Amino acid sequence: MNISSNGKMLVMATKALSVKWAETADSWKDTKSHEFEQKFLTELMAGVDRAVPVFDDLDKLISKVRSDCE
Repeated sequence: MNISSNGKMLVMATKALSVKWAETADSWKDTKSHEFEQKFLTELMAGVDRAVPVFDDLDKLISKVRSDCE
């Protein structure tokens, strides 16, 4: 189990979502589009940015626990 790789998969999925949103935003330009981006996507991107270092820290912690238990 590698938690860090799960964090990397989350980043890749978020980047893919960002690309799809950019494509969508080209044709959906109104108040609701802006609200959607601010309410959901901006928060999601910020949350992923904050979570990635935690994935790395958890991976290191689990590795240490395994090592200490052997």
